[in-house]
Amino acid sequence: MTETLGAEARPEARPVDAGERLEVLDVLRGFALCGVFVSNVYVWFSGRVLMPWPEVQAQVTSSWVNQVAAELFQFFVNGRFMPIFSFLFGLGFAVQMGRAEKRGASVVPVYTRRLMAMYLIGLVHLYGAWYGDVLNMYAVAGLLLLLFRERKDRTLLVWSCVLMFGPMLVAQVLFRYGTLLLEGAEAHAAAREAAKAAAKGMAETRAGIFKSLSSGGYLEWLRANAEAYFLLFFSPMLLTHVGTTVGRFTLGLWAGRSGLFHDVEKHRAVFRRLWGWGLGVGLVGSGLGVVVNVLMKKNLLDGQAPWTLVLMPVRELGAVGLATFCVTSLTLLFQRERWRWVLSVLGPAGRMAATNYVSQSVLSVLVYSGVGLGLMGKTGPAVTIGLTLGLFGVQVAWSHWWMARFRFGPVEWVWRSLTYGKAQPMKRESAPLSATALGG
Repeated sequence: MTETLGAEARPEARPVDAGERLEVLDVLRGFALCGVFVSNVYVWFSGRVLMPWPEVQAQVTSSWVNQVAAELFQFFVNGRFMPIFSFLFGLGFAVQMGRAEKRGASVVPVYTRRLMAMYLIGLVHLYGAWYGDVLNMYAVAGLLLLLFRERKDRTLLVWSCVLMFGPMLVAQVLFRYGTLLLEGAEAHAAAREAAKAAAKGMAETRAGIFKSLSSGGYLEWLRANAEAYFLLFFSPMLLTHVGTTVGRFTLGLWAGRSGLFHDVEKHRAVFRRLWGWGLGVGLVGSGLGVVVNVLMKKNLLDGQAPWTLVLMPVRELGAVGLATFCVTSLTLLFQRERWRWVLSVLGPAGRMAATNYVSQSVLSVLVYSGVGLGLMGKTGPAVTIGLTLGLFGVQVAWSHWWMARFRFGPVEWVWRSLTYGKAQPMKRESAPLSATALGG
């Protein structure tokens, strides 16, 4: 299947050429980018994560339009698109590994440099624009993915399930009962009282961060942004997210090695089975989460009951199910000529996914922070979602314009240049590219 080249004949490592790319994967990236943008703005940039719960509820209940928008977001968007993004990252690694094997080389050196460059770009994004950056976490998780590159397919699937659901369940147990298990009932009771006392101080801290982000200048934004990162993200729970991400990467690695997306027609039966299972599991998992949340809000269920520990894995299962449904639906539709023409609109946005991801943060800062329009906390669910979709439409149009003239997006160019140790040719050659990419 592959031919090993002598050391003197091995071609130099380089970015993926146009003819080596799979357009459907760029379409999937573009689709995932849209959902990630809506989710990040709705939860984070709009300020909802920092606002007191009564204020958030007041926005939701202010009109039936906002109520519908909020429910649709929770069921179809919240947590549904990062699994797709992560899956595609793992799939891209499988492609890089296959290309390295064809050169008779190891994927590890280039892949490691690629992750180091990604980590640096992520740090700039995190501290310069938005505390919720995932690029640096992806870089760490990507290094861990190397441990699975020679595992059998069945082993990959097992580890994927264990990592996607195990760490979050363990974290929930430790968070809720760690003191009880390690130090006994008396220490556990004291810890719970201390947590209640700290809640007031935490609320004041959140309010201070919200004020700085929504009304201060850029230097104030940078300070509050760093504070928000250490308050909301940099915690033991970060290890949970890393583990879950590695699990999603591993699933993508399995799909890439299986060649599912290289020959969709050959694997159509597999895609159809995954479509059915994804829809069923997604509806059950997500629906159960919605029902439980409603019952808890009405105080009909105890949110601290031991059985509620399984709710987070169940929600993750629902998210993965709906993500699978979306991926398989779009992939199957893409095989039809009319749908291929429609869906290909997302391709250029997916080709420059890193640039669009970072620019989404810049746009959101300009719209919601005190640096720009200062809309943080002022837009209800419907306006927030509508505005974000409009901005994404601008990104899609800009991506078409840019990719018609250049080989890479700006961030992709920096990323590749750092990876390969030299500036990559940026200007597009005279012949336009007809296909878009898989894993760069």
